[in-house]
Amino acid sequence: MPDFKPIIPRVVEPEGVVCSIEPRPMGKSSDEDRARAVEETGGAPRIEHEGRSNPYIDYQSLDLMHSLQHLRSEGYDEMCFYIMGQCKELLFRGLHMELVNAREQLRQDNVANALQILARCKAYVDYIANSWNVLGTITSEGFNQFRDYLSTASGQLSYMYRHVEFVLGNKDARLAAAHRNVPHVWPAINEAFESPSLYDEVLRYLHRRGYGIDRSMLDRDWSEPYASDESVRQAWLEVYRTPTAENPEYRMAEALVSLDEAYSIYRWRHFVTVHKIIGFKPGTGGSAGVGWLQNVTSHKFFPELWEIRDAL
Repeated sequence: MPDFKPIIPRVVEPEGVVCSIEPRPMGKSSDEDRARAVEETGGAPRIEHEGRSNPYIDYQSLDLMHSLQHLRSEGYDEMCFYIMGQCKELLFRGLHMELVNAREQLRQDNVANALQILARCKAYVDYIANSWNVLGTITSEGFNQFRDYLSTASGQLSYMYRHVEFVLGNKDARLAAAHRNVPHVWPAINEAFESPSLYDEVLRYLHRRGYGIDRSMLDRDWSEPYASDESVRQAWLEVYRTPTAENPEYRMAEALVSLDEAYSIYRWRHFVTVHKIIGFKPGTGGSAGVGWLQNVTSHKFFPELWEIRDAL
């Protein structure tokens, strides 16, 4: 990218930004209100608003959001890196919420709801994977212009990413402990670490439906990494004997495989993009960088669903 100092347009005067994390006061409107507004404006957008803000800014806290890009270098590519990092954090937040709700619906045997949510989860992961289309435009020399300013900051320290990994069942005590010193983040991370994953609840659901899941898989130490199990493989093989849309367990299996596949593509694109930018240099957060990423590309959240493919 260009080797000159970038122009960073100033879009907000910081003195006027409300920095509270509380929702800003807003009214409500109805169909009748909106119909009446169209008559008043002739169908054009309303431009007159009371106070020192407008409802859209207040609903999204946009002035605050657009004040949170704290660049530390004069490297042209840093803004791209910063914005895409923040976008991914928000997307992981949305994905996490959907996964938690899919898990809850399975606990209640509401499979149709869970399947609908899982379709959105996959769409989230696809979207996150496509973020590498933008990040991949960062060049090696462009990244080197600001890399030192990251200090030891690393995406491995993303607690939203860790929440997603934990609800999907990839538990890691060491990586969880990286947040132990953050008192406003640690309680939720620790709870997620010690809670059943989405897949754990899938197996409990299969058990309730009469499939022969071993008891050891239904009540175990949820903080332990998930390990493939023969009884689970046999249960999935039984599910696949009826591969029809009328079989909710089959539809669940295919939804999980699709989600796992999409996540693998995200990891692979992460590995390839970072390899292109920094090669095999060490990562900023103490990891082996690309070597670490390469190791995790083969991980599967739902291993038995991949292991049975030879038998289908």
